Amino acid sequence: MSTGLRGLKSGTDVRGRALGEGAPLTGAAVSRIGAAFVQWLKERGVDNPRIALGRDSRVTGEALLEACAEGCMKAGALVETYGMCTTPAMYMSLITEGFGCDGSIMVTASHHPYDRNGLKFFTKEGGIDSRDLDAILDIAESDLPLLGGSSPIVKRDFLPVYCEQLKDRVRAGLDTDVQKPLLGLHVLVDAGNGAGGFYADLLEDLGAWVEGSQFLEPDGMFPNHIPNPENPDAMASVSAAVVKAGADLGVIFDTDCDRAAIVDRTGREINRNRLIALISAVLLDKQPGLTIVTDSVTSSGLAQFIMEWGGEHYRYKRGYRNVIDEAKRLNEAGFNCPLAIETSGHAAMRENHFLDDGMYLVTVLICEAMRLKQEGKELTDLIADLREPVESSEIRLDIEAEDFRAAGKAAIEKVMDHAAFAPGWHIAPDNREGVRINFDLDGEMNNGWFLLRLSVHDPVLPLNIESDVKGGVKYMAKALLSVLEGSEGIALDKLKTFIGQQ
Repeated sequence: MSTGLRGLKSGTDVRGRALGEGAPLTGAAVSRIGAAFVQWLKERGVDNPRIALGRDSRVTGEALLEACAEGCMKAGALVETYGMCTTPAMYMSLITEGFGCDGSIMVTASHHPYDRNGLKFFTKEGGIDSRDLDAILDIAESDLPLLGGSSPIVKRDFLPVYCEQLKDRVRAGLDTDVQKPLLGLHVLVDAGNGAGGFYADLLEDLGAWVEGSQFLEPDGMFPNHIPNPENPDAMASVSAAVVKAGADLGVIFDTDCDRAAIVDRTGREINRNRLIALISAVLLDKQPGLTIVTDSVTSSGLAQFIMEWGGEHYRYKRGYRNVIDEAKRLNEAGFNCPLAIETSGHAAMRENHFLDDGMYLVTVLICEAMRLKQEGKELTDLIADLREPVESSEIRLDIEAEDFRAAGKAAIEKVMDHAAFAPGWHIAPDNREGVRINFDLDGEMNNGWFLLRLSVHDPVLPLNIESDVKGGVKYMAKALLSVLEGSEGIALDKLKTFIGQQ
């Protein structure tokens, strides 16, 4: 049979509209995909699979979790459900004594609007990759045998165990066994009505003051702001709340807590390059010589910062699975690489199984904030020397050609060919995705750059552009326009509009 389930694939996740007429992510769809996950595990040699399921706060989460659990059970699995949970916790449950299922599924659509939902999958080896999901969806769209399993679905509570694991990390990070090691630190938590509101209680149990924390109650309609550390309204909200409460810092999570950002006591956002710089400084302060893996759009100022702290900055392809897998590969090749992090806030640390866990990242930073406060310092003192760009922008160029990948690749190759001979254009030595060009502006060297790459899923060429001098972004955009004009299938109207606005 063909159910069109492959259209729900988004990278390594299943994702789609789950509310409204014609919504493709139905209970029947997730039931079948859950059953296919069980069958996929059996084909990998797992007899009598045990499956754990959790969900975030979305309005469709409870019903979809129940449907997915039913599908897993009918495919012959023993099923446990954990109710409201976080995505990282659903992986940790697989490797925690006393739980230890063979696979887990998180019902979530991350930071997407309330009417979306999806599925994320884990085995004990970590998150599945794109090819694994292809195989699962192939099974789901086949004549999948349902064995009519009848084992009862068991409800368990894993979140308190995960909380204890984070508390243990705080005490280990501060080298203490006292019950309230965070006494004297004021941390404001903004959960955006997602799954992470419990973190305020966790911090309070450790002695922190959490006065002013907001939007802790789960509400799948997200009535206050989208739970997304990259959303300007969300960041403005937590920043204002921190200043009003006089907190030492604020933390904000996305809906399922695999991404996070912080703000300092002045309300300044510490996300994107600043967040990468901050956790890099924390790690390099303890052990110089580390390699930090990031995605491709990080700034030249960040690269300089990591180098000055004694580290090696390694840019790789966008996509959190890409940076995590590359960090693992580098470690296997003999590099000392403790961190894989995207500018979006996805961060995975070697000490935490290279699990993409925003809450764990924030916990590490809170430990450092506490240590520094005891010395009369602030967390953001660590990034005082981070050079910020004078100008930076992102423009998304639409690809109108039917074969958008071929058209996008042709445009990138055209830019690459031009850069090989153009004065002042330098192909970046760490160019691992699309084409990254460094520029010499105003008589200086390498003080501007752009990165033109092909989107993973969409018919779009994202252009990230950054300059250390005023007017540099417009100069580079015009230079790129002159190269791209005449490129078949590439819409340049947004680039022209951007130039006209500068």
